[in-house]
Amino acid sequence: MSGLVRKICLLGNFAVGKTSLCQRFVNNVFKHDYQTTVGVNIVTKQLMVDGQALKLVIWDIAGELASPELLSGYLAGSHGCLLVADGTRAETLQATEDLHAYLQRDNPAVSTCCLINKADLEQRWEVPPEWLIKQREKGWEVQRSSALSGAGVEAGFASLARRMLACTAERD
Repeated sequence: MSGLVRKICLLGNFAVGKTSLCQRFVNNVFKHDYQTTVGVNIVTKQLMVDGQALKLVIWDIAGELASPELLSGYLAGSHGCLLVADGTRAETLQATEDLHAYLQRDNPAVSTCCLINKADLEQRWEVPPEWLIKQREKGWEVQRSSALSGAGVEAGFASLARRMLACTAERD
């Protein structure tokens, strides 16, 4: 399969599930033995989105980076960013807002989607419904996901891919 190649970055706080989401999407696996990402892990996945062949080069970026300059270097050349929060830790929602603001300021052409991960732990959910409403009113694409069960993972990546393809079509 050939087609467009698009770089995307997974961004969010430490332990929100970025690596687990990436592994579920690329390899359809979930590992219970958590290993912290140091710097960045890069993987690829080919897929078809609305009849368009697309190769995603996925940069899974560590949750806690030393400097904005380092983050800026990782984001260089990105076409899209998947902002990830942990539904069981409300404080991670603010990080997605901060990251979104950073992206809009430094590279407003980057497509974004937000995944609220750990939907399988809904009994411990700390995401206020009004937060979801507020972000959607601002034009955010926000979805629930569970790296453990796989729910919403494919849909989240596909949604970001569609947004990137729409931006590509607008520029052509």
